[in-house]
Formats: sequence, structure tokens, C-alpha cells
Amino acid sequence: MHRIRKEGIDSTLPLARRFQRSPAKRRLVPKLEGIGSACLGSIPRFKGSVPSFKMHEERMGSVPGHYRSIYCTEISHIVTAEAEQRGTWAGVVEEVDLHAWTLAMLRDCVAERSNSPSQSINLICAGKILRDDAVPPQTLSQLGIKNNAKILATRASSPQQGISLVAQEERCSRLARIRAAATAMAERHSDGALPIEDFNIEVEDQSGQKVRLGSETDQRAVMMGLMLHAKGKKLIKQGNYKDALEVLSMGEESFSLCDSKVIELIDNVPILQIDMVWCYFMIRDIRWLADAGKRLEIARIGIERAHGKDSLRLRLLQGGRFPELALHLRLELLEGVVAYHTGQLEKSRKALASARAKFEQLQVSDEALSFVMSMGYVERDAKRALRMNNQDVGGAIDFLAEEKAKKLQKREEDVRRRNEIKEQKRYGMTPLKKAVDLERLNELVSIGFDKELAAEALRQNENDTQKALDDLTNPETNSALQVAIESRKRKRQKQAKDYEIEKVVRMGFDRARVVAAFEAGGGVEQVLLRLTAQPGIEPNTDSTGTSNGGATSSAPLPNNVNSDDHLNTTDEVEDSKTERDKEMEDELSADIAKADALADYDIEVNVEGEAITEYLALLQTASH
Repeated sequence: MHRIRKEGIDSTLPLARRFQRSPAKRRLVPKLEGIGSACLGSIPRFKGSVPSFKMHEERMGSVPGHYRSIYCTEISHIVTAEAEQRGTWAGVVEEVDLHAWTLAMLRDCVAERSNSPSQSINLICAGKILRDDAVPPQTLSQLGIKNNAKILATRASSPQQGISLVAQEERCSRLARIRAAATAMAERHSDGALPIEDFNIEVEDQSGQKVRLGSETDQRAVMMGLMLHAKGKKLIKQGNYKDALEVLSMGEESFSLCDSKVIELIDNVPILQIDMVWCYFMIRDIRWLADAGKRLEIARIGIERAHGKDSLRLRLLQGGRFPELALHLRLELLEGVVAYHTGQLEKSRKALASARAKFEQLQVSDEALSFVMSMGYVERDAKRALRMNNQDVGGAIDFLAEEKAKKLQKREEDVRRRNEIKEQKRYGMTPLKKAVDLERLNELVSIGFDKELAAEALRQNENDTQKALDDLTNPETNSALQVAIESRKRKRQKQAKDYEIEKVVRMGFDRARVVAAFEAGGGVEQVLLRLTAQPGIEPNTDSTGTSNGGATSSAPLPNNVNSDDHLNTTDEVEDSKTERDKEMEDELSADIAKADALADYDIEVNVEGEAITEYLALLQTASH
């Protein structure tokens, strides 16, 4: 396993009936370095059969505002319909008595056949919308409708439909933002470039070791797939299975861009397949049944390849623990469900029986739970530890202690990495937009070179230690390095000064006076005292729309123009022209940071247990 460090259903129906009623290899983990750690296509579209009412009818699309034509005739004749364009309904209506039918009856007929509310149907004849306000209602013949008269039917959009369209548009927009943000973050963090954020995204295996897979393209695709998988899992936890399916499909598409030999090394892809089929199951759409079977076959092969026969390889990697039981339970449940609905009853019975055995194995006794909780652990953590250690109390306590130590170590690593990124930003980026390699920098410092000078040498030479050493020992190039350092310092000082000037100007002071006050020297506090001490000088509130009082509530100003907080981010590192969806990127990074290396195995199996019971009951009924 690898990771990265950083919809409605009638719930009163049984799971099975709801479904029937609806049409070591390593594991990668995404990790955010410097912020927190965590575990980190397109949906197949199925064309179902188009339902019909009679041989002469067909149900068509329902685009509001579009028309169908209807021909009305006397009784024993046929009302024919032809499609002028995609609209409400096209078909044949029989036994229309023009002397008995009212407009409401005709409207109800069209509404029923088009599966639309009656009040949303408008009927048009001879260029006029047909209305009947008379009491009692008039017949069609009284309204002037003659034999073979042509009637157009249009379906008006309701306010609810408008709201639905807006919601769908917002959903599509959000899904597009998720894809774009994951793509952007993967591109920035897969090539070793200096990050814009105060963290790095790295790919690790389950033991916490950094992993580099194949080419840069492979690394980027894996990283993107892991981030999207993490987002999909969060949506599953929220019960948003349709959106989760979309996002997981994006992740599947990302993984497909990798070299197949790289993908075979990890179990993330088969786990993603299981997650997608779980979404199919929770959505209760029978149309996904065939696709579910194929995905489960892929998942089974991938899991067995990654975990080994009887999960022996995984057991070795996890120190004898049983973290995979819940995942295998879900896999076997889904295999049993698919087998049942495809008529393979014996196969279904075997899969469900195996899943039930694992479900019973995962049940935590009250005594063991109470004992572990008495050691100071919360219920959720205690249950998780007991499940992953096959109910062994001692192993569960050791597991919890190890997890606590890992979190503490991770927190320390995050602080260290944040400081390293801050330092790297101070040195700037190489010509190829990479960060200065701090390990190589420390090597040069250890042999006596000035740290800032050595960093500049590495920066200019793309972290080539030998070339940097040549420049440092050459008097001419050494002097040029010093000039470059001083030039960058002056540039940063000017940027910081301009930043402070803009903040004071936004308070309402005249720009020329602010610049003059800064030229006289001193920090921001001294400049403000100097400006307010001059007779008749007050902030120009008309130009800013704020008052002095409002100005004092603005963000605090640094005391020192040369503060590193303003010097460490240069134009090289953060280009103001770069467009970022920071909100969505922060959301994705938070998804990464909230999970851990065992998140894919940490499954509450209550829903699975209920489904196993119901499908076994269905099998029992089918055998009689």
C-alpha cells in the first residue's frame, strides 16, 4: 500500500430489496510533509431499455419548452403523434371521443404517457394555447377541435426543475474544480520544484518510506490518483455516493496513465475498484451490475497479487496483524451480491458465507473493548486496534502505542519540513524551478563554505555539487555569487518596503507623504507617528472608504521592513500571475492530512453485516 503524506434511497427498505427495486508489494500513501500525514476515468454509462406503453408509443426525452404533435380523431379512430423535435411525448392515443373528452382529460393522457406532471403540460392548437375556464368544462369539440386537428404539446419547466438544473450545474462545476486542483497539485509536487505552499506532497509506502515510482509522468499520475481516491473516500463517508463515483472514476483514469508495471506494485488500484462497486451497491442501480462484476474480478486479482496467498505477504509486512479483514469482507459481500443477481446462487452462497465468517471475526467483545479503553483510549481507536489485531488485547495496546509514537514523530517531521521549505524559499529557485537541495548544501557548509554563498552556488548550478564547488573556489565566480546575493537582498528589501508603503497608503494617507516618511527612515510605527504628528495631516477616508478606527483593525504590520516573513517569498517562488483554486486545493490537502496508512482497511462493517444477513435469507428462500 502506498499513500500520500498531506444521494434519495428509502432507508426503510431492506438492502437487498432496495437493490432489486432499482433499475508485499507495497501500498502507496499520499503524505503532506510539513502539515500532517494521511492515506491517500469516467463513470461507465449504460443504456437501459426504453420503456414503452404500447406498440405505437415511445417514451422520449423531456426537454422543457420543446414540442410534440398530436392528431385527434373521432372515437374508433387513432390519435397519431409524430415528433417535430425532441419534446414531451410521441405516440398513439386510441378511443378519443371529441364529444366526451375534456381538455383536462387530454392533458392527463399526455402527462401520463410522458411521465410528467399534468400541470406542466400545455396544449396548443391553431397557434393558441388551449385553456378551459368554463364551468362545467367544455368538451374538445366545443373548444373547436375538429377531426384530424393538429395539437402541439409542450412541457413547461417548473421552478423545481430550474433549481435542479442549477444544482446539477454547480455539481459539475465542483467536480471539474476537484479534477483541476488535483492535477495542479500533482504537477507542482511531483517534479521536486519548490512548493508554493508550506508543505510538500510525497508518496510513501505503508512503512513511511518515500517512494519514487517510474518516470516523472508515472509519479505525477500516481500522486493525482491517490489524491482523487482520498477525496472519493471522504465523499463515501459523507454518503455522497454519486459524486464519489465521479471522483473515483477520475482517480481510475489517472492511474491508467501509469506504466502497468508500476501499477502492479501497489494495491491502491484494486481498493479503488472495490470502492467504486460499493458506490454502485449503495446507489442501488441494477444497470451497473455487469460492470460491477468486471471490477470485482480486477480487484480480486490485484488484492491477491499484492497481499499474497491467504494474505501472507501482508501479514508479514504488518507484523502479524490482520488489517485487511474488513476490506476482504466487503469484497466477498459484493461478489456474493453480484453472483446472486446474475443467477449464480452457489457462488453467491460461498462468498456470503465467507464474508459472514469475517464479519463475526471482526466483532469486538465488550470485555476486550472495556479493557483497552481503561488504558486511556477512546472507543473508536480501541475498536479499530482490536479489529486489526484479531481481538488480541495485548497486540491492540501495542498497536495503539506505536500509532501514538508515529503521530508524534510525524508532527516533529512536519515542523522540520516547514522550516526547510521556508529556508529553501529564502534561497530562491534554480533555473529549472527546483529548490536548493539542503542535503548537498549542508555538505558544502561542513567543509567550511558560507551557507548563503554555497546555497547560491547550488541554485545557479541546478544542485550540481561539483560545479558549485568549482564556482566557490574560483575567485571570479565567487565574487559574482556574492554580487547575486546582494542584488537579491536589495530586491527583497524593496519588495518589503513597497509592501509596507501600500499598507499605509490603504489607511488613507497620501502616497507621496507616505513615501517621504519612509525615506526618512524607521519602521512602520515610526512612519505612522511621523505622519500623524504633522499638522493637518489626517488619513484621507474619502479615498479609501474607511476611517482611522477601521484602519487599526487591519492585519498587523511587521515591525521590521527586512522581516524574513516578507523576504522569503520571491517572485520566483510565487508568481502573482499563477491562477490557483486555493480553496479546493486546501480541501484536497485536508483530505490527505486527516487519514493514515491504514485508512483503507479501517471500515465499519455494520452495513455489510446487515446486507450479508439479507442476501443469505434471499438465497434460503430461492432454494425452496
